[in-house]
Amino acid sequence: MDTRSPAPPLSADDLLVLLAVARSGRFTSAGQQLGLNHTTVARRIAALETQLGGRVLSREGAGWELTPLGSRALAAAEGVERALGHLDSRDDGRIAGLIRLSATDGFSGFVAAPAMAALRRRHPDVRLEVITGTRQASHQRTGADLEVVVGRPQVRRARAIHLADYALGLYASREWLGTRTPPRDPADLAGEPLVYFIESMLHVDSLDDARRAVPHMVDAVASTNVYVHVDATRGGAGYGLLPAFLADQHDDLVRVLPDEIDERLPYWLIARPEALNQPAVAAFLEALQARLAEVRPHLLGDVRPHLLGDR
Repeated sequence: MDTRSPAPPLSADDLLVLLAVARSGRFTSAGQQLGLNHTTVARRIAALETQLGGRVLSREGAGWELTPLGSRALAAAEGVERALGHLDSRDDGRIAGLIRLSATDGFSGFVAAPAMAALRRRHPDVRLEVITGTRQASHQRTGADLEVVVGRPQVRRARAIHLADYALGLYASREWLGTRTPPRDPADLAGEPLVYFIESMLHVDSLDDARRAVPHMVDAVASTNVYVHVDATRGGAGYGLLPAFLADQHDDLVRVLPDEIDERLPYWLIARPEALNQPAVAAFLEALQARLAEVRPHLLGDVRPHLLGDR
């Protein structure tokens, strides 16, 4: 006869703690969301692992990732969350929550910020945190719900979505061009000053490849921030290799050799599957796609380009 005491049922609270950790990748962030301290979050996770008889989280870099057992527990946690939502008599279709986005500077300013503004007009309780930078996709999906990168990512345990392409062209200020002989072909650019990314700090293959269109130019101003590229080019620092959707906004910038130098680069979005199940994240992704559809001609440089020779 089995005299062992039956195991107590799983705690819905512990499952919701796991859900918060899975979405943020960190105990501290999950605790802030739930109003718990780090120690309590760790204790709740340990209790859940005892009940399930195995690890639900594994350490990955600076954050936590779900184990296969944790992924199964997450499905139950999402069921608890949905059930509580149905019981909430105050549920009137409003969406609330914090979204964490990691993206390039240009995408953050031109696409993400307007998309978020449109979303908040419908759902004012949704909030957005943006971490900007131009880098490869992270191998650990921690700290951010969504990540936007340039170039097709190679990721695991995450979903990758192609968002849009954008054009990268060569620009210069109209005033600065008036002081020199205009180039007739890319060979005339040898030794000319270039405004672009810091080569030694650029680890994005698509952006490295774009630089090969102007291989013999000399770095004049280099920065990790694309808005610095635009301002330096407008100031006459040299020829800027710039996104058309940013450069074409300025009447004082002229596109140079548009037929010969027209690089097309892709924006990709990476998300943990569990993040896409959050109503706020799903609504924000829909708002991003709406904004991208609206500005697609601008991304590709098909709207009011200023070409060398225009006056």
